Amino acid sequence: MDMKSLYLLVPLAPLLGAAIAGLFCRVIPRWVAHTVTIAGVAAAFVASVLIYQDVQAGNVFNGAVYTWMTTGDYRFEVGFLIDSLTVTMMLVVTFVSLMVHIYTIGYMHDDPGYNRFFSYISLFTFSMLMLVMSNNFMQLFFGWEAVGLVSYLLIGFWYTRPTAIYANLKAFLVNRVGDFGFILGIGLILAHFGSLDYATVFKKAPELASVTINIWGAADWSLMTVACICLFIGAMGKSAQVPLHVWLPDSMEGPTPISALIHAATMVTAGIFMVSRMSPLFELSTTALSVVLVIGAITALFMGFLGIVQNDIKRVVAYSTLSQLGYMTVALGASAYSVAIFHLMTHAFFKALLFLAAGSVIIGMHHDQDIRNMGGLRKYMPITWITSLLGSLALIGTPFLSGFYSKDSIIEAVALAQIPGASFAYYCVLIGVFVTAFYSFRMYFLVFHGEERFGKAHDAHHGDHDDEEVSSDHHHGLAPGEKPHETPWVVWLPLVLLAIPSVAIGYLTIQPMLYGDFFKGAIVIDAAAHPAMAELARHFHGAMAMGVHALSTPPFYLALGGVLLAWFFYMKRPDIPAAIKARFSGLYMLLENKYYFDRFNEIVFAAGARLLGRGLWKGGDEAIIDGLVVNGSAKAVGFVASVTRLFQTGYVYHYAFTMIVGLLVLMALWINRA
Repeated sequence: MDMKSLYLLVPLAPLLGAAIAGLFCRVIPRWVAHTVTIAGVAAAFVASVLIYQDVQAGNVFNGAVYTWMTTGDYRFEVGFLIDSLTVTMMLVVTFVSLMVHIYTIGYMHDDPGYNRFFSYISLFTFSMLMLVMSNNFMQLFFGWEAVGLVSYLLIGFWYTRPTAIYANLKAFLVNRVGDFGFILGIGLILAHFGSLDYATVFKKAPELASVTINIWGAADWSLMTVACICLFIGAMGKSAQVPLHVWLPDSMEGPTPISALIHAATMVTAGIFMVSRMSPLFELSTTALSVVLVIGAITALFMGFLGIVQNDIKRVVAYSTLSQLGYMTVALGASAYSVAIFHLMTHAFFKALLFLAAGSVIIGMHHDQDIRNMGGLRKYMPITWITSLLGSLALIGTPFLSGFYSKDSIIEAVALAQIPGASFAYYCVLIGVFVTAFYSFRMYFLVFHGEERFGKAHDAHHGDHDDEEVSSDHHHGLAPGEKPHETPWVVWLPLVLLAIPSVAIGYLTIQPMLYGDFFKGAIVIDAAAHPAMAELARHFHGAMAMGVHALSTPPFYLALGGVLLAWFFYMKRPDIPAAIKARFSGLYMLLENKYYFDRFNEIVFAAGARLLGRGLWKGGDEAIIDGLVVNGSAKAVGFVASVTRLFQTGYVYHYAFTMIVGLLVLMALWINRA
C-alpha cells in the first residue's frame, strides 16, 4: 500500500464509519454503529502511526489530491501536507478520539440517540483530520467550518432541552464572529499572494513583509499585521480566547464524551495549530505576536479565576481548559510555537482524562454533577480516583509529569521573550499556576475526599443546572442510602490508557520536540528577532535535570501553595471559604456572573440585533414596503380612478361639453405654438 493511499485512509476511514452509523442509524443495531465507527477511528490511528514513522524517516509530502475548481489563475484544491507538525496532531486527534469512542459505549449506554451520537463523533474526527492535514487555506477553512458545524450538532445533542439548544446556538454564533475575521484574513492572503497554497504563500511572505494597505482613511496598515490579526481572530473563536470565549463553558450541555473530544484534543486546539502552521507569517509581524501574547495572558489568568467559584464538576474542567488554551496562546505570542504544540499534546491527554473521569463520577453519582453533593468517592471508585489524581497533578505542572514540562517551558519562554506585553504575560502565567492548582484540587478534594455528602441532597437539590439528563428513567443523584459504584470497564479502560501518556509523554518527548530537529521545516522562527527558544535551548540540560531544577523555582512553590490552600480551605476549615464569600460578595458576584460578558453580549449585541430587526420590520417592511410601495400604489390608482369617475356620468351633453373644453385646450396650445 503506497503512502498516498495511507494519507487518504486517515480522514476517510472515520468518514465511512460516520456515514454508515448516520445514514442507517434507525435500522442498524447498536453494536454495528459502535463497531464501524471505532474500527474507522482505529484504522486512522494505526495509519497515523505508520505515517509518523515514515515522516521520522525523512519523508515529507506536500501535494494536491483533488482539484475542486479552477477560476482564472486560482486553483482550489484538496491536498495534504504531511510533516512533523501534521503527524503530531494526527496522532493526538486519532488517539484521543479512539479513547472517547470506546468510553462512549459505556457512557451513552441508555441513550436513545446512541447510533446518531457515534455518527457525529466520527464525523467530528473526520473534520478535524481534514483541518490538520490540509496544505492550503481553502481546505483549512472547510475543516474549520465542518468542525464548527459538527460541534453545533453535538453540543445540542439532547435537543429537547432548551439549555442545550441555547448553548449550541451560542457556540455557533460566537464561532461565526471569529470565522468572519478568519475568512477576511484568507481573502487578504489570496488577494495579495495570488495563491491559497501554504508553500507558495510562505515563500512569498518575506517579499511582502513591508507592504502596506489602506483599509480606511489615509492610514497605512502593514499587510502582514492585518492578515495575521484577522487569522488570529479566527483562532480566538475556535480556541475560545477572551472575548470570544463565552461559548465554551456553556457547551458543557453536550454529553461528557463530547466535552472531552471538543475541549481536549480537537476543536479548541485548531486555533493553536493554525497559528503554529502560520509561523512564517506571524514571525514577520511583531504587532500581531504582541496581540496574541496579551490576549492569551488575559485568558490564562482571568478564566482561571472563574474556575474557583464553579460547583458543576464539568464546568470546573471547562474553565481549566480555557485557562490552558490561554497558556498555549501565550507561547505562540512569545514565538515558542513548538512549546505551544508540545503543551497542546500533553494537555490533550490529561484534559481528556479529566473530562472522562468527571463523566465516570457523573455515572457513579447517577447524573448528579454538583461537587457539593459528592465527597469520599475515593473508596467507591478507586480507578476513577487514581486516574483523576494523576490528571490533576499533570494539569498543575507537578515535576516529572507531562504537564510540568510543557507548562514550565511556556513560563520560561515568556520570561525570555522581548515582545511588547511579555512582562505582563509573564506575571499572568505565573499567578495562573497558583490559581490552577487551587481550583483543580478544590474539585479533587470535594469529590474524592472528606465526608460523604451524597444521598442527603436527593430530590432537594439537583445541582445548579440539572445538567446531565440522559433519558427520563434516570433519576438525578443517589437516593438516600444508595452508594456510588465503579463504572464498567469500557469507561475506566480509556481512563487508564490516557493516564499513561499524561504521566510519561512529556519526559519522553521534550528533547526532540523543543530542542531537537523534530519540527524542522514545519515551524519557522526568526531567531534574531525572537531569541526566546534559542535561549531556552541553552539552559536545557535534559528532562531529568529540568525536573530536579524545578523543585527550587517559583512555579513549583506556587502550585504547592495552591494545593495546600485548597486542602486547608475545603478539608480542614470549610467555614473560611464561606466567610470569604460573604465578605467579598461583590467580587463573588463578578466571578459568578463570569465578568458579565454574557450580560454585555445580551444587552448590546443580542438586544441591538433585535432592535435593528424590529426597526427594519416596522420602518422598512411595514412603513416603506407595505405602506408606501404596495398600499401606496394601490391608493394612487384609487385616487386617479375616483377623479376620472366624475367625468363618466352617462349624459351625452356632459361628454359634448368635455369634448368642446378639450378642443379649446388643444387650440390654445396650437396657437401658442404658432
